[in-house]
Amino acid sequence: MKKFIEEFKEFIAKGNVLDLAIGVVIGGAFQAIVNSLVNDVIMPIVGAIIGGLDFTAIAIPLGGDAMIMIGNFIQAIVNFLIVSLVLFSVIKAINKFKREEPKPEEKPAEPSEEVKLLQSINEELKKLNAEPETKPAARKAEAPKTTAKKTEPKKSTAKKSEAKKTTRKSNKK
Repeated sequence: MKKFIEEFKEFIAKGNVLDLAIGVVIGGAFQAIVNSLVNDVIMPIVGAIIGGLDFTAIAIPLGGDAMIMIGNFIQAIVNFLIVSLVLFSVIKAINKFKREEPKPEEKPAEPSEEVKLLQSINEELKKLNAEPETKPAARKAEAPKTTAKKTEPKKSTAKKSEAKKTTRKSNKK
């Protein structure tokens, strides 16, 4: 039983329960303001537009003293619509103030030295693979390749002989 009482105290002391209780009390006080607005300001104006009709007096007799008070029901609907409109406006205003400024995009963290080194090695490998094989700088690091001779048009034989000369010079160095 003692544990039950402690859990109940904890539940009551939670912020959500207290906020709800405060909301109900303020809502009750707010209801008096809305009722006065509807009964004393809005409904007389509506009655004057319609022709002096008081909505609370509208009733359907059932026989004897029993009556259906349609006017009170209509007034309750108007009260509800006004309360809803006011609460919508208040919540909209609160949300407008609560909106956070968009945060600037964070710059990505700079890569570590290892990643930078790997990226530069990768770029160099891509350059070596993309360069033609006739460049002497690229050929220095490679071992000479033996290729089988193929019959090609005369234009390409001149290029091959220049490439062989360049290869021989680079191999001698």
